[in-house]
Amino acid sequence: MTDHEQNKIPIATTIGSYSYGWQQLMKYFLYFFVITLIVAIADSPFSKIREMEWENSPITYGLQILGMAYGILFLPVIKYGGDLLILRGIRNEELEIGELVAGFKKNYFNIVLAHLITTSLIIIGFVFFIIPGIILACRLAFVSYLVMDKNMDPMAAIEKSWAMTKGHSWRILGMALLAIPIIIIGLVCFIIGVVVSIMWIHSAFAALYHAIDSKEEDVLAGN
Repeated sequence: MTDHEQNKIPIATTIGSYSYGWQQLMKYFLYFFVITLIVAIADSPFSKIREMEWENSPITYGLQILGMAYGILFLPVIKYGGDLLILRGIRNEELEIGELVAGFKKNYFNIVLAHLITTSLIIIGFVFFIIPGIILACRLAFVSYLVMDKNMDPMAAIEKSWAMTKGHSWRILGMALLAIPIIIIGLVCFIIGVVVSIMWIHSAFAALYHAIDSKEEDVLAGN
Protein backbone atom coordinates (compact mmCIF):
# COMPACT_ATOMS: atom_id res chain seq x y z
CA MET A 1 0.00 0.00 0.00
CA THR A 2 1.39 3.38 -0.99
CA ASP A 3 1.47 6.51 1.19
CA HIS A 4 -0.88 8.14 -1.34
CA GLU A 5 -3.48 5.42 -0.77
CA GLN A 6 -3.17 5.74 3.00
CA ASN A 7 -3.47 9.52 2.94
CA LYS A 8 -6.26 9.82 0.39
CA ILE A 9 -9.23 11.64 1.93
CA PRO A 10 -12.82 11.48 0.61
CA ILE A 11 -14.78 14.64 -0.11
CA ALA A 12 -17.20 15.51 2.72
CA THR A 13 -20.31 15.56 0.52
CA THR A 14 -23.15 13.11 -0.02
CA ILE A 15 -21.93 12.06 -3.47
CA GLY A 16 -18.28 12.16 -2.38
CA SER A 17 -18.98 9.92 0.62
CA TYR A 18 -21.01 7.38 -1.35
CA SER A 19 -18.47 7.40 -4.18
CA TYR A 20 -15.48 6.84 -1.88
CA GLY A 21 -17.47 4.34 0.18
CA TRP A 22 -18.19 2.32 -2.97
CA GLN A 23 -14.54 2.45 -4.00
CA GLN A 24 -13.38 1.06 -0.65
CA LEU A 25 -16.24 -1.44 -0.57
CA MET A 26 -14.98 -2.93 -3.84
CA LYS A 27 -11.42 -2.94 -2.52
CA TYR A 28 -12.28 -4.73 0.74
CA PHE A 29 -15.43 -6.50 -0.42
CA LEU A 30 -14.85 -9.83 1.30
CA TYR A 31 -13.95 -8.20 4.61
CA PHE A 32 -16.92 -5.83 4.51
CA PHE A 33 -19.21 -8.69 3.50
CA VAL A 34 -18.13 -10.86 6.44
CA ILE A 35 -18.38 -7.93 8.87
CA THR A 36 -21.89 -7.02 7.68
CA LEU A 37 -23.01 -10.65 7.76
CA ILE A 38 -21.78 -11.19 11.32
CA VAL A 39 -23.47 -7.99 12.52
CA ALA A 40 -26.71 -9.02 10.78
CA ILE A 41 -26.60 -12.50 12.36
CA ALA A 42 -25.97 -10.93 15.78
CA ASP A 43 -28.92 -8.58 15.26
CA SER A 44 -31.36 -11.27 14.09
CA PRO A 45 -32.35 -12.74 17.51
CA PHE A 46 -33.06 -9.24 18.85
CA SER A 47 -35.11 -8.40 15.75
CA LYS A 48 -37.14 -11.61 16.04
CA ILE A 49 -37.98 -10.95 19.68
CA ARG A 50 -39.11 -7.40 18.89
CA GLU A 51 -41.34 -8.59 16.05
CA MET A 52 -43.06 -11.43 17.95
CA GLU A 53 -46.63 -11.10 19.15
CA TRP A 54 -46.67 -11.69 22.87
CA GLU A 55 -49.16 -13.13 25.33
CA ASN A 56 -49.17 -12.37 29.03
CA SER A 57 -47.17 -15.19 30.61
CA PRO A 58 -43.99 -15.72 32.63
CA ILE A 59 -42.23 -17.11 29.54
CA THR A 60 -43.18 -14.03 27.56
CA TYR A 61 -41.87 -11.68 30.23
CA GLY A 62 -38.68 -13.72 30.55
CA LEU A 63 -38.00 -13.61 26.80
CA GLN A 64 -38.69 -9.89 26.72
CA ILE A 65 -36.20 -9.28 29.52
CA LEU A 66 -33.60 -11.49 27.82
CA GLY A 67 -34.18 -9.69 24.53
CA MET A 68 -33.78 -6.31 26.20
CA ALA A 69 -30.59 -7.41 27.96
CA TYR A 70 -29.21 -8.80 24.68
CA GLY A 71 -30.00 -5.55 22.86
CA ILE A 72 -28.36 -3.42 25.54
CA LEU A 73 -25.41 -5.51 26.76
CA PHE A 74 -24.31 -7.58 23.76
CA LEU A 75 -25.47 -6.23 20.41
CA PRO A 76 -23.95 -2.71 20.66
CA VAL A 77 -20.47 -4.20 21.05
CA ILE A 78 -20.81 -6.07 17.74
CA LYS A 79 -22.31 -3.07 15.93
CA TYR A 80 -19.69 -0.64 17.22
CA GLY A 81 -16.97 -3.14 16.33
CA GLY A 82 -18.40 -3.39 12.82
CA ASP A 83 -18.38 0.40 12.46
CA LEU A 84 -14.72 0.52 13.54
CA LEU A 85 -13.64 -2.17 11.07
CA ILE A 86 -15.42 -0.53 8.15
CA LEU A 87 -13.82 2.78 9.13
CA ARG A 88 -10.44 1.09 9.04
CA GLY A 89 -11.20 -0.18 5.56
CA ILE A 90 -12.13 3.33 4.52
CA ARG A 91 -8.73 4.49 5.81
CA ASN A 92 -6.88 1.61 4.12
CA GLU A 93 -5.79 0.31 7.53
CA GLU A 94 -5.26 -3.31 8.53
CA LEU A 95 -8.47 -5.27 9.14
CA GLU A 96 -8.76 -7.99 11.78
CA ILE A 97 -12.19 -9.63 11.94
CA GLY A 98 -11.52 -10.63 15.55
CA GLU A 99 -11.77 -6.97 16.53
CA LEU A 100 -15.52 -7.20 16.06
CA VAL A 101 -15.67 -8.55 19.61
CA ALA A 102 -12.72 -6.61 21.03
CA GLY A 103 -15.18 -4.33 22.81
CA PHE A 104 -15.98 -7.08 25.29
CA LYS A 105 -12.40 -6.87 26.57
CA LYS A 106 -11.85 -3.11 26.35
CA ASN A 107 -14.11 -0.08 26.21
CA TYR A 108 -17.14 -2.25 27.04
CA PHE A 109 -18.96 0.10 29.40
CA ASN A 110 -18.35 3.12 27.18
CA ILE A 111 -19.87 1.24 24.24
CA VAL A 112 -22.94 0.11 26.19
CA LEU A 113 -23.53 3.50 27.80
CA ALA A 114 -22.95 5.45 24.57
CA HIS A 115 -25.43 3.26 22.70
CA LEU A 116 -27.98 3.45 25.51
CA ILE A 117 -27.73 7.24 25.85
CA THR A 118 -27.80 8.05 22.13
CA THR A 119 -30.66 5.63 21.45
CA SER A 120 -32.66 7.05 24.35
CA LEU A 121 -32.07 10.64 23.22
CA ILE A 122 -33.15 9.87 19.66
CA ILE A 123 -36.28 8.00 20.80
CA ILE A 124 -37.22 10.87 23.11
CA GLY A 125 -36.64 13.26 20.21
CA PHE A 126 -38.98 11.28 17.95
CA VAL A 127 -41.64 11.22 20.65
CA PHE A 128 -41.57 15.03 20.64
CA PHE A 129 -42.87 15.80 17.13
CA ILE A 130 -40.38 13.65 15.16
CA ILE A 131 -38.23 16.56 13.93
CA PRO A 132 -36.11 16.72 17.13
CA GLY A 133 -35.49 12.99 16.71
CA ILE A 134 -34.26 13.49 13.15
CA ILE A 135 -31.99 16.31 14.27
CA LEU A 136 -30.55 14.21 17.10
CA ALA A 137 -30.06 11.20 14.82
CA CYS A 138 -28.08 13.38 12.38
CA ARG A 139 -26.01 15.19 15.00
CA LEU A 140 -25.16 11.98 16.92
CA ALA A 141 -24.28 9.96 13.82
CA PHE A 142 -20.57 9.80 14.69
CA VAL A 143 -20.83 8.64 18.31
CA SER A 144 -19.93 5.00 17.58
CA TYR A 145 -16.86 6.02 15.57
CA LEU A 146 -15.65 8.39 18.28
CA VAL A 147 -16.09 5.81 21.06
CA MET A 148 -14.20 3.19 19.07
CA ASP A 149 -11.75 5.32 17.09
CA LYS A 150 -10.86 7.93 19.71
CA ASN A 151 -11.62 5.85 22.85
CA MET A 152 -13.92 8.60 24.11
CA ASP A 153 -16.35 8.19 26.98
CA PRO A 154 -20.06 8.49 26.06
CA MET A 155 -20.62 12.14 26.96
CA ALA A 156 -17.38 13.27 25.31
CA ALA A 157 -18.33 11.32 22.16
CA ILE A 158 -21.81 12.87 22.12
CA GLU A 159 -20.39 16.38 22.51
CA LYS A 160 -17.74 15.76 19.85
CA SER A 161 -20.25 14.27 17.40
CA TRP A 162 -22.48 17.30 17.92
CA ALA A 163 -19.54 19.59 17.14
CA MET A 164 -18.30 17.57 14.14
CA THR A 165 -21.70 17.41 12.48
CA LYS A 166 -22.32 21.16 12.78
CA GLY A 167 -22.96 22.40 9.26
CA HIS A 168 -23.33 18.82 7.97
CA SER A 169 -26.82 17.96 9.27
CA TRP A 170 -28.55 18.36 5.91
CA ARG A 171 -25.80 16.33 4.25
CA ILE A 172 -26.24 13.50 6.76
CA LEU A 173 -30.00 13.61 6.32
CA GLY A 174 -29.53 13.52 2.55
CA MET A 175 -27.30 10.47 2.89
CA ALA A 176 -29.93 8.75 5.06
CA LEU A 177 -32.65 9.53 2.51
CA LEU A 178 -30.46 8.30 -0.34
CA ALA A 179 -30.06 5.05 1.58
CA ILE A 180 -33.78 4.32 1.02
CA PRO A 181 -33.62 3.87 -2.78
CA ILE A 182 -30.31 2.04 -2.38
CA ILE A 183 -32.00 -0.48 -0.07
CA ILE A 184 -34.98 -0.77 -2.47
CA ILE A 185 -32.62 -1.52 -5.36
CA GLY A 186 -30.90 -4.07 -3.13
CA LEU A 187 -34.24 -5.74 -2.40
CA VAL A 188 -34.88 -6.05 -6.13
CA CYS A 189 -31.57 -7.91 -6.36
CA PHE A 190 -32.62 -10.25 -3.51
CA ILE A 191 -30.56 -11.13 -0.41
CA ILE A 192 -27.08 -10.43 -1.75
CA GLY A 193 -28.29 -7.09 -3.08
CA VAL A 194 -29.57 -6.05 0.35
CA VAL A 195 -26.27 -7.02 1.98
CA VAL A 196 -24.29 -5.00 -0.58
CA SER A 197 -26.64 -2.05 -0.07
CA ILE A 198 -26.09 -2.12 3.70
CA MET A 199 -22.33 -2.43 3.19
CA TRP A 200 -22.35 0.59 0.88
CA ILE A 201 -24.42 2.75 3.24
CA HIS A 202 -22.16 1.98 6.21
CA SER A 203 -19.09 2.62 4.06
CA ALA A 204 -20.48 6.00 2.98
CA PHE A 205 -21.12 7.18 6.53
CA ALA A 206 -17.67 5.99 7.62
CA ALA A 207 -16.21 7.92 4.66
CA LEU A 208 -18.01 11.10 5.74
CA TYR A 209 -16.70 10.73 9.30
CA HIS A 210 -13.19 10.14 7.94
CA ALA A 211 -13.40 13.23 5.71
CA ILE A 212 -14.56 15.54 8.51
CA ASP A 213 -12.17 14.07 11.08
CA SER A 214 -9.21 14.38 8.72
CA LYS A 215 -10.06 17.98 7.92
CA GLU A 216 -10.21 18.81 11.64
CA GLU A 217 -6.84 17.15 12.23
CA ASP A 218 -5.32 19.16 9.38
CA VAL A 219 -6.65 22.37 10.91
CA LEU A 220 -5.22 21.47 14.30
CA ALA A 221 -1.89 20.62 12.70
CA GLY A 222 -1.88 23.99 10.92
CA ASN A 223 -1.89 22.47 7.41
